[in-house]
Amino acid sequence: MSSVNEPSVSPGSAGVALADPPPTSQRGSGTGGASAAAVRADLRYFTNELRITFFRRRNQLLLLVAVLFPLLIGIGLKLSAPHGGGGGRGPGAGGAQYFSQLAGNGVFLTFVALSLLLILVLPVVVGVVAGDSIAGEAGYGTLRYLLAVPAGRTRLLAVKYATIVVWAVTATFIVSIVALVMGVALFGAGPVTLLSGTTVSLADGLVHVLWVTLYVCAAMAAFGAIALAISTFTEHSIGAIAASLIIVVASEVVENIPQFAPVNPYLPTNWWMSFDSLLRTPIDTTTLWHGLLSFAVYAALFLSIAWARFTSSDVTS
Repeated sequence: MSSVNEPSVSPGSAGVALADPPPTSQRGSGTGGASAAAVRADLRYFTNELRITFFRRRNQLLLLVAVLFPLLIGIGLKLSAPHGGGGGRGPGAGGAQYFSQLAGNGVFLTFVALSLLLILVLPVVVGVVAGDSIAGEAGYGTLRYLLAVPAGRTRLLAVKYATIVVWAVTATFIVSIVALVMGVALFGAGPVTLLSGTTVSLADGLVHVLWVTLYVCAAMAAFGAIALAISTFTEHSIGAIAASLIIVVASEVVENIPQFAPVNPYLPTNWWMSFDSLLRTPIDTTTLWHGLLSFAVYAALFLSIAWARFTSSDVTS
């Protein structure tokens, strides 16, 4: 790759300024000083990537959309309560139970919002940032400058993925917190009746909210790895974003076709909604661990693909 030997030029991208080698005084202080300088450089690199990601206007609009959806869902359910409300506390499948529980406790608006936004909204919020991570740099012509200084391709990829994970966690927690506040404001709060029929205290219910939110964060982190891998194969961020979202839509479509039932456990979206295992007593740990294992396998597989592609391909832009 001819571009990696070019002199350091700063086109305005964070990685160039942050990957400069440590000063001579630090390089001469031994292995410990060099290691400490490298850690500080990595932290500055990571911090700047976070700043660029979170202060980009497009990404801020995505977070605004993530905020608006729980508000609209809560208001819509509140307005429809007198007409659709009542019964339905008996056994039922999936999301119907969330809606029936919502009438008695606003905490369940968090689970309703996450279950609805996981269909497409959260994947869009995460996919836009992840799909743009490498392809966007190539499209803007800044990727070769990031690699012209001793940043290293592996370190660059690691920082990009860490930024994606922080972004996914932030977006998911924003949805959960806004939905929780809106639910309590509209429907009140109190002891939480889980999907299994067991009633727990409000404090325990909030713990369940935390665990569910973290589970969804894990799902979005795995999806971020998929979008990042796709981003290494193109210089057009729109193509990478579209391809990652097509995978989500195709996976959800296949899940709803009975003839493809044997392959469902291996689909990337199959275990996303399995957080309802955390809303039962006892917790269905088998389903829960299957979901977490699926996320870990997908993340490891696609990060490996991203690393293999990114560290072996020529960068010309």
